[in-house]
Amino acid sequence: MNTFVLAFRNIVRQRRRTLLSLAAVSFGVIALLLAGGFIEWIFWSMRENTVGSRIGHIQISRLGYQDAGTADPFHYLLPAQSPELTRLEKTRGVITVAPRLAFSGLVSHGDATVSFIGEGVDPQREALLSRSVLMTQGTNLIPGDQNGIVLGVGLAANLGVHIGDKVVLLTSLPSGGVRAVEGHVLGFFSTIIKAYDDSVLRVPLPLARKLMGVPGSHTWVTLLERTEDTEKIMRQLQGSMDRRQFELTPWTQLVDFYNKTVALFSRQFGVVRGIIGVIIILGISNTMMMNVLERTGEIGTVMALGTRRRQLITMFLSEGLLLGIFGAVIGLAIGLGLAALISAVGIPMPPPPGMDRALVGQIRITPGLAIDSMLLAVVTTLIASVYPAWKASRLSIVDALRHNR
Repeated sequence: MNTFVLAFRNIVRQRRRTLLSLAAVSFGVIALLLAGGFIEWIFWSMRENTVGSRIGHIQISRLGYQDAGTADPFHYLLPAQSPELTRLEKTRGVITVAPRLAFSGLVSHGDATVSFIGEGVDPQREALLSRSVLMTQGTNLIPGDQNGIVLGVGLAANLGVHIGDKVVLLTSLPSGGVRAVEGHVLGFFSTIIKAYDDSVLRVPLPLARKLMGVPGSHTWVTLLERTEDTEKIMRQLQGSMDRRQFELTPWTQLVDFYNKTVALFSRQFGVVRGIIGVIIILGISNTMMMNVLERTGEIGTVMALGTRRRQLITMFLSEGLLLGIFGAVIGLAIGLGLAALISAVGIPMPPPPGMDRALVGQIRITPGLAIDSMLLAVVTTLIASVYPAWKASRLSIVDALRHNR
């Protein structure tokens, strides 16, 4: 305690230099918080929008569907009702489980005919799961309306349809032959992925089963209360479901673009963290060396009075530690205030690659980011203090006493 009290007095008496040092450390913390908070928001926004568009948190399917289901999807059908589905719906942390039936074919309106990718969904469950799906016109699927259809905005534009128009869906049956049904357009929707919107439509699950002549579904898409609980609930479900019949796929394995974006931005942020650390080290090291030069006579005096060299090292390291702590606290306070202000105003952003929806960015400072920023400030100031402390401890007592004479 005496060492820290003395170290505090030493940094307080050099007010101008101390303020410059605190400014350097605080600036580094603020820069790290704002840059890291913006990247954290990008990760969070992409994650939640992707999960809330159509992916869900965990997808349950027949074993082998994710690898070979594209070639023969109707060989991997899940039952319409099963004990596993009931158990899944009652799992703690699960909001809803939405069955989906995938199919494809041709959709016609007037003289226009284009190919589509279709999904048969439960309107009530899908309303909870697809919370990031934006209805641009009309309404979403309505429970009880068995012939209602909603189309992606790109597909609707290609067909030239309007709300209320009749369209015909034509598909190939799993057993051979073709089947067609007529439906009416309820609305147009948009997700975060433009390529998906250009080819997709959704129909009620009973209509999809009638169209394809099958009773079940391809996937059970699970929505959780918290994205952070995905791994925990995955382990829980893997222990309760027959791994020989079902496979569980977390959302992280279904979003390759998100994973690559996280890897790229994380490397870039690591470079920024390194640059900020070097700036802090250079600034604090210069300050501490100036302190050693100005206090050479004092150092000689305390060494002549019996202070050991390791005690001198501890003294200068304590000064660096206090500068790091004070600078980190000041930077954290200012950074949180700036983050709140910037988030309230918003950061206009163009649509990301492959997406069709502009975003308004924010700064999202997580506890982990705040701790990381403060640790960087404290560790770098300690590192910056090592050489000046060692230099002070190696001074000759006689030369130090004669320094100011």
